[in-house]
Amino acid sequence: MFHTVSLGRTVGKEEFLERVPALRQGLLLQQSRLRDADFPVICLFAGVDGAGKLATTNLLNEWMDPRLLVTRAYSEPSDEESERPAFWRFWRDLPPRGRVGLFLSAWYSAPLVSHVRTGDDKTLHRFLDEIVDLEQMLVADGALILKFWMHLDRRGQEKRFARLKKDPLQAWRVTEQGRANLEQYDRFIASAETIIHRTSTGTAPWHLVEGTDHRYRSLHVAGILHGALEARLSERALVAPTGPPPADAAPAPPVTPPSSDSRTLFDTLDLSVTLEQDDYKRRLKEARERMGLLHRRARERGISTLLVFEGMDAAGKGGAIRRITSALDARDCQVIPIAAPTDEERGHHYLWRFWRHLPRAGRLTVFDRSWYGRVLVERLEGYATEAEWRRAFAEIRTFEGELTDSGIVLLKFWLHISPDEQLRRFEERKATPWKAWKLTDEDWRNRARWTEYERAAHDMIERTSTRNAPWIVVEAVDKRYARVKTIEAVCERLERALGPEAPPTRKQPKKNANGKGKS
Repeated sequence: MFHTVSLGRTVGKEEFLERVPALRQGLLLQQSRLRDADFPVICLFAGVDGAGKLATTNLLNEWMDPRLLVTRAYSEPSDEESERPAFWRFWRDLPPRGRVGLFLSAWYSAPLVSHVRTGDDKTLHRFLDEIVDLEQMLVADGALILKFWMHLDRRGQEKRFARLKKDPLQAWRVTEQGRANLEQYDRFIASAETIIHRTSTGTAPWHLVEGTDHRYRSLHVAGILHGALEARLSERALVAPTGPPPADAAPAPPVTPPSSDSRTLFDTLDLSVTLEQDDYKRRLKEARERMGLLHRRARERGISTLLVFEGMDAAGKGGAIRRITSALDARDCQVIPIAAPTDEERGHHYLWRFWRHLPRAGRLTVFDRSWYGRVLVERLEGYATEAEWRRAFAEIRTFEGELTDSGIVLLKFWLHISPDEQLRRFEERKATPWKAWKLTDEDWRNRARWTEYERAAHDMIERTSTRNAPWIVVEAVDKRYARVKTIEAVCERLERALGPEAPPTRKQPKKNANGKGKS
């Protein structure tokens, strides 16, 4: 494959100086138009060491407005990064809509280097599958992805290294890793060929760039970027802008169930289950102590926990969350309440704001509402198109798979109550001064669409309950029962993750002769 890139193409100095002004003006013009567009541009630079990745990125920062560029380069992950899933640091840095991101040594670097070292094909292809899923997810959300492989043949790389080493100001660019890659050039190129063939898709293709002549390389990359921007912006100009309906717009039409049988899994729940006060106090106390001990063990072993709470309005999510967090060390847990996205969050893929809040190793994070808003409220209120919320089921499964594959303990709770119980709780909130703020006009509006929300929640559970991230449906009419069931489920899942080691038990007081404990 790479022999088609090693053709010795060059551009003379006069031609270069003649073509640059128009190309720079075009890039700045497209960058200005991009500011008001509804998509980001992601440029990935990979390739042979010394082939011009850094030089090209620096040049684009010179030719374009750097204030509108997001430039990131990646090396070995920091402690903060290594304690989270592999893609966390890339999601965190993704450019917002209207900006261009220039990424060096991004998500292709680790699988390439690892495969050269180990030759593990199975691990490589698993990682490449995850990359393809990621890029398809970003493209489906509108991103324009341009991938550049900067190439030199072996002789060209040797000459480039020799020239750099002679220059005191450039010698630092010849790294130990670069020399190691040169010694294994054939293995490096074979691995790269596999990666490019697997991940060059119709929506995110690779562009192979000959890196021998810096003038040719610069014009070629900048020309591809300019052409892609011009084509996408012209295409977008022909499409009427879309977005969430205004606040005073009429409600979206109801979603029709897929069949005449409108029953859902919620019709099978026994919402009459209760827990007596004495049993509640005993089991809650035992479960909270058990959870606290298990979480400390998880903290010591670097096992993170992620809890997701969804459910009908007033189903008791807040009360359940408080019983969990108050039993833990406040330094090691965090609650993330999810409301309408901010302007910054709307400028990114909808999963971006959730990636940002993933816990470090050993910590526990609770999401009060979550990424499932895409297939619930955004689906029913028309904030997401049908194509967007339908593809979200697969995107969410992919996202959660990356979390659990990285070792995160993920539990998802749906708290369910009856319409009558919800009405009772609404009335109680309205009459209680310190609870009245919880009741909003939106709550009443959502209540009027109860059947549609149940249908959407049924679809959500059906399509996103997996072996490693199953949904736990909690009968929540009785708050005591719901709280205990939730905490005991957390304990059971932590025990499976931690293994058979038994947590310590509270030391029992010594007995007197009459059988009573000593004071």
